[in-house]
Amino acid sequence: MKELLMGNEAVAVGALAAGVQVVSGYPGTPSTEALETIAKRNPGGVYVEWSVNEKAGAEVAAGASYAGARSMVTMKQMGLNVASDPVMCLSYVGVSGGMVIYVADDPGPISSQTEQDTRTFARYSRLPVLDANSPEEAFRLVQVAFDLSEEYRTPVILRATTRVCHSCAVIDVPEIHSPEPAPGFQKDPGWVIFPRLSYQRKQEITLREKKISGIFSASQANSVRGEGTVGIACGGISCSYVKDAILGHEENFRVLDVQAPYPEPKEKYSEFLRSVDKVFVFEELDPFIEDSLITVKGEELIGTPVLGKRTGTVPVAGELSAVTVAGILAEQTGLVPIPQITEAEHAPELPVRPPVLCAGCPHRGAFYAVKKAAEGRKAIFSGDIGCYTLGNAAPLDMVDTCLCMGAGITLAEGMGHADESTLNFAFIGDSTFFASGITGIVNAVYNQSELIVCILDNSTTAMTGHQPHPGIGRTMMGENVKPVDIEQVLRGIGVESVQTVDPLNFLKSLRAVRTAISESGVRAIIFKSPCIAIVPPRGQAFVNEEKCVGCMYCINEIGCPALSTDENGKVRVDGSLCTGCGLCAQLCPARAFRLEVSR
Repeated sequence: MKELLMGNEAVAVGALAAGVQVVSGYPGTPSTEALETIAKRNPGGVYVEWSVNEKAGAEVAAGASYAGARSMVTMKQMGLNVASDPVMCLSYVGVSGGMVIYVADDPGPISSQTEQDTRTFARYSRLPVLDANSPEEAFRLVQVAFDLSEEYRTPVILRATTRVCHSCAVIDVPEIHSPEPAPGFQKDPGWVIFPRLSYQRKQEITLREKKISGIFSASQANSVRGEGTVGIACGGISCSYVKDAILGHEENFRVLDVQAPYPEPKEKYSEFLRSVDKVFVFEELDPFIEDSLITVKGEELIGTPVLGKRTGTVPVAGELSAVTVAGILAEQTGLVPIPQITEAEHAPELPVRPPVLCAGCPHRGAFYAVKKAAEGRKAIFSGDIGCYTLGNAAPLDMVDTCLCMGAGITLAEGMGHADESTLNFAFIGDSTFFASGITGIVNAVYNQSELIVCILDNSTTAMTGHQPHPGIGRTMMGENVKPVDIEQVLRGIGVESVQTVDPLNFLKSLRAVRTAISESGVRAIIFKSPCIAIVPPRGQAFVNEEKCVGCMYCINEIGCPALSTDENGKVRVDGSLCTGCGLCAQLCPARAFRLEVSR
């Protein structure tokens, strides 16, 4: 049956068609929908979980593969850093059932801290990688990846990028059946890695790479089209940009579409370099194909120029586009017309919409209570990855650092040891607490740090689409389980002072923070209130214009997007945004707000 599928959905359906039996992962844009789609389309017999982090997910998938099952773990490129420990070792240890590591890269970056390229990690870890250039190819390549994994007993990385993950295509979806049971774990000394065995396995990996390189050279996954004398090498979504850029002028070019970039298909690269006068390389993000071509060119003394990011011909950062590619080819070769500026590109820029916390977001109350309690103190506010990173925006200005998941706690710990005169707060969300925060708190307790951990518990993984986590009590398989209690975890690892408070109750929150400030050691405040996207509005705030003095205190202090002013300088409430959190009413010095609670 033909279906219109998003790229992530295509990966999921392809995995189900390939007989995947165990799927784990951690939510992260732009990869999230892949695992969610498998859960929704589960024919029965497929185990699916949101793991506490990517490392755990990779190890769950590896264990299933050891038992002979086909498994897949999903993550974004930042998550691959977290999973790198088991992934690097799996390259040496190997697998039994096919294991696919689906990683979604984020050129731009659109929703990430970095623009790292998973193909470079594949080379570093010496794992084969397939690079999807469209949803159709993502559907096909995930099935190829399972076969390749089983044949060579190695995990295989399937890489996609944001535009592939979130674009749509019509795909002929086969009938999905429940997978066959796994054969089970076969005991073998090879599953236990020792230094001597690692030495032997590295030699085996080198031989494996040569074999797969030859297969990739002969495979249609690295195909050439066109008979022109100007070469274009491209990978991933850039192949679609190239196709659009040279439309109507294809006869001038010879295009190498690289869908299997590592191990490098050196024979294919050599043949391609010798068939053209020069080569332009378009890819996101690293000059991965470009460097491989340059290596082959040097090894075989081929004189064909290679033009790309290394030569400054192609931008080194950010996404490419058909217009960018066409402009470069027009300027460098004259074989395609200079892109015409469309009327839309002459249109005025859209007004700037800075990212801010949602109206009614409970994190706003938590940040504001800490801010007021810490006034006059030399305080540092370490942040983390999640919606609450937006607390860095004015007027709150409450996030001084943001490095990676869980790092806010250990950064605050380090700053406190470096400067004992500071009052250190670390903000972390409930999902991130389980993903990577617990280790940092154990470290802080063990090393007798002075630290106030603020856990912003909104009962969901909000930023990536409200996925469940261990503190919620519901698994991805739809089972209701006992939630893991954050307060019990904190007390169990040695945090003696733990307070739980509703961040939308300003006075109680303020008292809780002041109490924590007066104490010593590692102490924690759990600011517990559900995300406004998962619960009905509490009601709505209204302004009594006669009482409003236009002091702007509410707007200047908390910056709620539901608040603005009218032509008379009076505060007004946007009823389409207000959720009735009541924070503005609690802070207004003129008592000009009236709160109507929903029944």
